[in-house]
Amino acid sequence: MCGTKTPKDLILTPATESSCSCCSTGAKTAETAGEPGTAYSLEGLTCGSCVQSVRTAVLAVAGVSSASIDLIPGGASTLTVSGSVTPEDIRSAVAVAGYSVITS
Repeated sequence: MCGTKTPKDLILTPATESSCSCCSTGAKTAETAGEPGTAYSLEGLTCGSCVQSVRTAVLAVAGVSSASIDLIPGGASTLTVSGSVTPEDIRSAVAVAGYSVITS
């Protein structure tokens, strides 16, 4: 242990005060442009990288004008999509990113 015999407590920054999008929980990761959208519950997202993978896949779908995700690590995150797109297209995009829609 680095030549010391007594461990020291580490003071960690709370995730809510962190600027790291990977560690911040419960924060919206992208804002919608004030448009109403369709909400989907997703499972399996644990960090900002997961959010970015899903968001990139969803934004690549023709007809999607915006997408935002409220990350709930270890729980059901919420994806909100605006635009003229079918739920099947969104489910497919989420699956391609490696995750699944549990409700819409």
